[in-house]
Amino acid sequence: MKDLVILGAGPAGLTASIYAARKMLDFLVLTKDIGGQAMWSVKVENYLGYTPITGLELVNKFEEHVKEFGIEIVYSPAQKVEPIPDERIFLVHTEDGKTIETKSVIVATGKSPRYLNVPGEKEHIGRGIAFCATCDAPLFAGQNVAVVGGGNAALDAAMQLTDIAKQVYVVSIEDWTGDPVTQKKLESKNNLTALKYYETLEVIGDGMVKGLVVRDRKTGEEKRLDVTGVFVEIGSVPNSYVVEGVCELNNQKEIVINCYTETSYPGIFAAGDVSSIPDKQIIIAAGEGAKAALRAYEYLLRRPD
Repeated sequence: MKDLVILGAGPAGLTASIYAARKMLDFLVLTKDIGGQAMWSVKVENYLGYTPITGLELVNKFEEHVKEFGIEIVYSPAQKVEPIPDERIFLVHTEDGKTIETKSVIVATGKSPRYLNVPGEKEHIGRGIAFCATCDAPLFAGQNVAVVGGGNAALDAAMQLTDIAKQVYVVSIEDWTGDPVTQKKLESKNNLTALKYYETLEVIGDGMVKGLVVRDRKTGEEKRLDVTGVFVEIGSVPNSYVVEGVCELNNQKEIVINCYTETSYPGIFAAGDVSSIPDKQIIIAAGEGAKAALRAYEYLLRRPD
């Protein structure tokens, strides 16, 4: 029986593990990899103490720190968390068919971006393909970039990029659906080209992005955009399936938490991008992971046993 099982080893999960180790809890971390989406950032300029640092380098720093505590990491992600109310414990079922008994759980499984699923995309993730304008927009200063999407996330990304990039193309398969105020502001930007009713066909590159092929859905005409950056902003999916039906989720499938990282089910805590906190940033996820571990420790102290 574990005191705690932490699901995920991104910034939130790894930080939670360090705090859990410092509290001398009997715990382990379940994950498919180390780092999560933080690995995708070409350069991180807003994580305190490192300026700048690549996502890979920052994750390596996290991993070195974790190894100093001898933390047990099992490379088999959780599939489901099953509460046993009468015993006040949880069964965590893993991908490889094992079941782990624990008194508490921290869900830090992050989000998975929706991909374009076009040729050339996966090969260029972190090499011109980006999923976070707040993280990576400054890397494309003075360059031509494309934003794919027409919702709030895409328009917010475009707004940031118009102040940094030379030219911004916004490619959307239909009319924009984002906030009208943002739309109006973008219409006044001289370095923005709206390509509405266009679909993305291919990412062109040779290790780094060199262009994007799109097609007009009305006329069938194809064109190449000479861009060095493509921001995919067509949404993401929280990896909250592990507690679906157990914890309250919002309409975006994020795990609803309060300011203490507590979910609707006692003993289950959530931190990072899988949770309902705004502003999905590495440094914020790390802070939420610390909070979750401290709250889990307090929860364990209050247990009758």
